[in-house]
Amino acid sequence: MNKQVFTLLLTFSLILPSGLRAVTAQKLEIYVSTDGNDRAEGTADAPLLTVGAALKQAREARRLGRAEAQGGIDIILRGGTYNVGKPIFIRPEDSGTPQSPTTIRNAEGETAVISGGIGVTGWRKAEGDGRLPAAAQGKVWVAEAPMLGNKMVYTRQLYADGRKAVRATQFGGPYAMERMKAFSVDDESITIPTPQVDLSRAGQLEMLVHQRWAIAILRVRRMADLGDGTTKVWFHQPESQLEFAHPWPQPVIGGERGNSAYTLVNAIELLDSPGEWYQDYPSGRIYYYPEDGRNPNDMAVVVPAVEQLVEIGGTRERQVSNVTFSGLSFQYAAWTRPSREGHVTLQGGFRLIDAYKLAEPGLPHKAELENQAWLARPEAAVAAQFATGVSFTGCTFSHVGATALDLRYAVSSSTVTSCTFTDVGGTAIMAGSFGEGGFETHIPYSPAIPTDLCRELVISNCRIDDATNEDWGCAAISAGYVSDIDIVQNEVSNVNYSGICVGWGWTAKESCMRNNRITGNTVTGYAKMLYDAGGIYTLSNQPGSLISGNTISLPADAPYATNSRAFCIYFDEATDGFTVENNTMPKPLYGYNKPGPELKIKD
Repeated sequence: MNKQVFTLLLTFSLILPSGLRAVTAQKLEIYVSTDGNDRAEGTADAPLLTVGAALKQAREARRLGRAEAQGGIDIILRGGTYNVGKPIFIRPEDSGTPQSPTTIRNAEGETAVISGGIGVTGWRKAEGDGRLPAAAQGKVWVAEAPMLGNKMVYTRQLYADGRKAVRATQFGGPYAMERMKAFSVDDESITIPTPQVDLSRAGQLEMLVHQRWAIAILRVRRMADLGDGTTKVWFHQPESQLEFAHPWPQPVIGGERGNSAYTLVNAIELLDSPGEWYQDYPSGRIYYYPEDGRNPNDMAVVVPAVEQLVEIGGTRERQVSNVTFSGLSFQYAAWTRPSREGHVTLQGGFRLIDAYKLAEPGLPHKAELENQAWLARPEAAVAAQFATGVSFTGCTFSHVGATALDLRYAVSSSTVTSCTFTDVGGTAIMAGSFGEGGFETHIPYSPAIPTDLCRELVISNCRIDDATNEDWGCAAISAGYVSDIDIVQNEVSNVNYSGICVGWGWTAKESCMRNNRITGNTVTGYAKMLYDAGGIYTLSNQPGSLISGNTISLPADAPYATNSRAFCIYFDEATDGFTVENNTMPKPLYGYNKPGPELKIKD
């Protein structure tokens, strides 16, 4: 036996007809510990320090055909936090086989955390800063921004003892807003009630805009007091042009429940409530108003420094295969892009890269289409593409700024089972193409190479609570162009838009979507801030699909909605091909938008 630890396992104790006893091949175990050494052997007694070193060792074992890897390779992470300054990259060379899978897991009974976070230390009282509100004087602390390499960390998220702090906001809470007065396409401005605080020196001020089923984050360029109790606000590019050129969704003026709402965020002048924080630019200093008068030096204050923790990246020619993540915790992934270019979305967290209203409606694939839009995909903490047989089981995802887990492109025969998602800024689980990049989003998508489609996926027995808390327009589970996906027996609660969304394209035409099943899920506490939402939400034609055995509460009453369009199940534009049966709701609350003839509702 060499110095690597491996075990000889017996999987059968029965005597086969031939009289032979079946024995599994040997299994290689590679250990990793937070106090390990990457020059060590990777044994239980001499563990490695990093997951990257363990992957390299496993890769070499497969490359050299070592006998002890024939029954599989387990990379075992001892308890502790593994901080990453760049994504862990899983490549085709890390693939296993059905007989010899690669598993990255926690040690039995221990918690292994893969984290993109950095601690903020050295807090002192922020004395004598005249820009702080009077109510906060003597109660706010300040610290220097941590460094990642030779770069200062600029962040949009801060966590104190595991609780997400609120970026300094105008109305004293993450979901408090006020109704705007006017929205002008002509000069790309929004008129609001004049703020009660002087923001003339707030160079990093942002406006968060509530617009039907999505939000916009707009960096403020200029404000002008009109002298009548209102102030006009203009914004930076590129988000200004996108916000005022795209028709869906835009803010509403004169809706049945009032005008669309907004709030101003990210100015030290707004830092007036416990639990709020602010980061100054360009100094990088972080200001924090602790709850209950606590000293932040006695707290674990963490900012996320990297956006992606794990990248599973094969190619069309050589996919990643037979890799499992088991029992791991993924924490503290950042989301920073809105600070650089704003954030104007079409739906589901997909930001616009170009969009406009057509002067004369009509395109070959949709005669009545009156707008065009091109999109980019949200960032993700853990992402996979060109992969098959990839599994996440018993993992946890928390303190994530955007998407937690994204099965992007050409992912097949893969599973997400018994995982927990909490405190997620965007979508918890995303799957499939959404017609991003140069593919105009209303064109029905069917990949020229069929294996590019995300297919035969299972998302089951997961618990998702408190997702969409940063980009409200995301969902707990969101699948776009997929086929043969099973979304089964998941628990969804506390989301600001829809719970489970399947479909894309706003089209009655056939695409690659078919045989998608949403069964046995429980959805509660949805549509908390936005509307045109559903506990279960579908789009477009999906032949052979099923919605069955789900339990769905009534939607929340979104306080700033301009109408009441929220439903237990919402069949949005051109939904077709679904059979809907045996679902439990307090009352049959369905929404419809041009459904097709093969939508069969049997409830």
